[in-house]
Amino acid sequence: MKKTAAWLVRQALEQIGVRYTFGIPGVHNIELYDELQESASIQPVLVTHEGGAAFMADAVSRASDSIGVLMVVPAAGLTHAMSGIGEAFLDGIPMLVISGGVRTDMEQGFQLHDVDQQALMRTLTKATYKIESYDEVVPTVYRAYRTAVEGEPGPVYIELPANLQLFTGEVTELPSFDGTVERPSLDPDAVAAAVELLSRAAKPGIFVGWGARHVINDIRRMAEHLGAPVATTLQGLASFPADHPLHTGMGFGPSAVPAAQNAFRDCDAMLAVGTRFAEICTGSFGAIPPEKLVHVDINPGAIGRNHPTPVPIHADARDAVPALAQRLLETVPARDSTELKASIAADKAAWVKEWLDHDSAGRVNPGRFFQALRRGLERDAIVVADDGNHTFLTAELMPILEDGSFLSPTDFNCMGYCVPACIGAKLARPERQVVGIVGDGAFLMTGLETVTAARNGLGVAWFVFNDGELSQIAQAQEMPYQRKTCTAVGTLDYRALAAATGCEFVAIENDNSIEAAIERTLSHMADNRPVIVDVRIDYSKRTQFTIGAVKTNIRRFDTRNKLRIVGRALWRKFKYRKD
Repeated sequence: MKKTAAWLVRQALEQIGVRYTFGIPGVHNIELYDELQESASIQPVLVTHEGGAAFMADAVSRASDSIGVLMVVPAAGLTHAMSGIGEAFLDGIPMLVISGGVRTDMEQGFQLHDVDQQALMRTLTKATYKIESYDEVVPTVYRAYRTAVEGEPGPVYIELPANLQLFTGEVTELPSFDGTVERPSLDPDAVAAAVELLSRAAKPGIFVGWGARHVINDIRRMAEHLGAPVATTLQGLASFPADHPLHTGMGFGPSAVPAAQNAFRDCDAMLAVGTRFAEICTGSFGAIPPEKLVHVDINPGAIGRNHPTPVPIHADARDAVPALAQRLLETVPARDSTELKASIAADKAAWVKEWLDHDSAGRVNPGRFFQALRRGLERDAIVVADDGNHTFLTAELMPILEDGSFLSPTDFNCMGYCVPACIGAKLARPERQVVGIVGDGAFLMTGLETVTAARNGLGVAWFVFNDGELSQIAQAQEMPYQRKTCTAVGTLDYRALAAATGCEFVAIENDNSIEAAIERTLSHMADNRPVIVDVRIDYSKRTQFTIGAVKTNIRRFDTRNKLRIVGRALWRKFKYRKD
C-alpha cells in the first residue's frame, strides 16, 4: 500500500494513546498537521511559542498516563522548544519531540531551516531518530515511545523529512503496538538487605522523590510501621500527603523547615526512593543522608553518585517498594511514633504561626494566602509552580494532599514553566482544578500563553506573585552583596493583559481581600474561564530554603574566600547604612 509518512505518524501516535500535540505548523510539518485534523482521538493545540508547547507537553506527561507530544518545525521551532525539552530531560519526564526536516530529495544546499537537527537534540534527549524511509515510520514512533518511558523517562526526538510527509511511498506492513514496557528485574537479596538495614536502625527516615508517587500507600505503611519521618524532594511533594502526621516537608537538611530538620536530626538510616539527591532537594547539597542508606531508583547512574550506598536497589519503585513494604511488615516489629508525630505537628504549627505573625506591611502575607488557597481548593487540585522564590514558599506553606498533584520545574530549573504547564495539566485532567503559582518575572516569559487557555476554554488560574523583581535572585544578591543588580522587572498592567487575552482578572491587594478573591477566582474557573490573579505578595520574610542554601554555600568556601565574602558584606552594609 502507498501512504505518506504524515499519515503513518498519525496512525502510530493514535496506537500509543496520544491525546494532544502542541506546537506551531510550518512548511516542514504542514502535512503532519493536515493529518492530525483527521484524527478522532488526537487534538492538535496551537501555542503562541514553542517553548510554551514543550512545557504543555511536559505537564501532560506529569499529570496523566498519556505521553506529551511536541509537533514543531525544525531549527527555530526546536530551539524555541529546547528549554522545555531540557526540563523534561533533567526532571525525568517522558516526551515525544517530532519535527519536520529539510527535504532529502533535493540536490540544492542552504534549504530553509537546514541545520543538523540530530546534533542539536542529542544532548537534551534520551535518543534521536531520523526517518529515512516509509517502512521506518511506524516502528520508529513505537521505538521512540518505549525509549521515552522505559528506565528513567525522558524526551526522545524524531526528525521526519518534509518530502516523506508530502509524497506517498510503498509500505509493506503496519505493525501493531503491544504496549509492553520493560522494567529492570528486582533483586530479592537487595530487598532482604534493605529490610535488615532498616530493622537495625534506631531512628530511620524516609526520603521520597517524584519516582515514588505511584507507591504512596506502601511508603505510608512502612513509615507508620517503622515510626519514620518522611521528607520529600521538590517534585516529591506530589509523592506523600502533607496532612499525614509523619510528613515533614521538602528536604531534611539546613534548607528544610524546622519540622524536617528536627525529625531527621539523629537519623541513622535512610530509605530513599526515586530521588537523585540533586542540588535543589538537598538545599545546594547541604542535606547529607546517613551512611546506612538504601537507595531505590530506576536510574542506576543515580545510585551512589552523590552518596555511598551500601544497599543499592536498581528497580522501578512500583516493583521495589511494595516488596520492601511486605517483607518489612512481616519481619520487623512495629514501633510507636506518637512522640515523633506530636513533635512534627508542633513544629509545623509553630512554623505557620511564625509566618502568620509576620508583619507584611499592607501587602499579602504568604502564610495567610496559602492557608486560604488550601481551604478553597479540592483535595486533588493540581498545583503548578514556576521557578523562583514563590516555588519555595509553595513548598514550605502549601500542603499537597494527593499523589501527582504538584508540578514544578526542578533540575533544569527553567523559568516560564507555570503558565503553559497549567494548560497542559488542565487538558490532561479536565475533571480536576488546576492553579498556578508564578512569580511576575516568570509570568513575563510565557504569559501570552494565556491566549491559548482562553481560546480552548480552560478554567485555570494563575496567581501571579507580583513584587516587581526577580526576588529569589534579588535575595541571593542582597544577603552576601548587600545590594541588588539587574533584578527589577518591568511593570505590567495585569488587568489590561487579562482583558487583552480573553481572561478574567482578580486582584489580591492585601490580607483582607484574600478570601473573597480566591472565591471569585474559583467561580470563574468553574465556568471554564481562565483567570489572572494579581497577588501583591510580601517577600520581606525569607524562606528557610533561601536562608539554608546561602549558608550552606558560604560554609563550603575555604577560609580565605569565606572571610572575603563575609567581610565585603559587612563593609557594604556599614557603608550603605552610613550613606
